[in-house]
Amino acid sequence: MSAPSLPAAPPQTEVPWSLWKSQVSGLLRLEVKKYLLSKRALLLYFLAFLPIFPFLIWNLRAMLVGDLPDIAQASMFYAGMFQTLMLHLVIFFACVITFTNLFRGEVLEHSLHYYFLCPVRREVLVVGKYIAGQFASWIIFLICVVISFCLVYFPYGGQGLDYFTSGPAIGHLLAYMGVTVLAFLGYGAVFLFTGLLFRNPIIPAIVIWIWEGINAFLPAMLQKISVSHYLISLCPVPLSGGPIRVIADPAPAWLSVPGLLLVTLAVLFLASLKIRHMEISYGGE
Repeated sequence: MSAPSLPAAPPQTEVPWSLWKSQVSGLLRLEVKKYLLSKRALLLYFLAFLPIFPFLIWNLRAMLVGDLPDIAQASMFYAGMFQTLMLHLVIFFACVITFTNLFRGEVLEHSLHYYFLCPVRREVLVVGKYIAGQFASWIIFLICVVISFCLVYFPYGGQGLDYFTSGPAIGHLLAYMGVTVLAFLGYGAVFLFTGLLFRNPIIPAIVIWIWEGINAFLPAMLQKISVSHYLISLCPVPLSGGPIRVIADPAPAWLSVPGLLLVTLAVLFLASLKIRHMEISYGGE
């Protein structure tokens, strides 16, 4: 038995900033707890801690074999793991799971109409659920970044400690954490929008993933039409390219960071326009 179809939202008047803030805060308290403690979050925890296993193996090999590369090579190892395993796989699909389900999951659970019946602007609903998804993701995945980064240098003992206290390690860690936050901001907005736009958002997600994956092998001009190009440009340790990889000039931080933020705001604006005219019909789900 399906719920009745709800019409598109009627024209709405401006809402004071204080009401926006109180409504978003209420959504945050409700949604963050749901994202961190629901059954759906178990997959996110699995994804978040999956990259830690290669670094545990790195430590095990150091204890058993004792043949460690120099600490600069360890930094290159982490850079490769972050850009490939963590950024392109783990963080990307965590964004797919979290943000396509901000509204699509509510439709599948036949619960979105409860939000639409509340006296809350739909734009506030988009912003509140998006920020809640960001907070929950940052809590889970920034812990993963810190643990995995520390594990790389743990086998070096005093030399690793010196690399943190008097070397560039702290700056590198903060940069990787910043790239993680920006990745969730950019990819999160994109997948929130695809979750509103498509009945099956997995197909566009796979298309985007393939595009991001082959980005390094495209002409330099095409590489710039990609979120990953700007994220990798912000990584503190650059990787050398293979024989068929085209190395585009890294985008400077003053361009990458504002550019990603502007794209995020633009996509959220489109999502807010889309949800104004969204109608719920559970019968076809």
